[in-house]
Amino acid sequence: MKVKPLADRVLVEALEAAEKTAGGIYIPDNAKEKPQKGKVIAAGPGKASDTGSIVKMEVKVGDVILYGKYSGTEVTVDGKEYLIMRESDILAII
Repeated sequence: MKVKPLADRVLVEALEAAEKTAGGIYIPDNAKEKPQKGKVIAAGPGKASDTGSIVKMEVKVGDVILYGKYSGTEVTVDGKEYLIMRESDILAII
């Protein structure tokens, strides 16, 4: 892959939502919620501080993360769907 995010942005592959509930009920495609969990595919070098130094990213490639429901921008790279978002949009590392 030839995508390198800039500054404090990350490229995320969304992980699929569950096919069925804990009680065993299957969820149809049109009723599934947008996924809020994903895997970091690429990360930028970090954000520049006021003094000009680079503040390193807390997430790294391979981390599984939680993000807001409507975070990021959808992009297609090599025919595959990804999200690109700022590190501040990430809620947690799992």
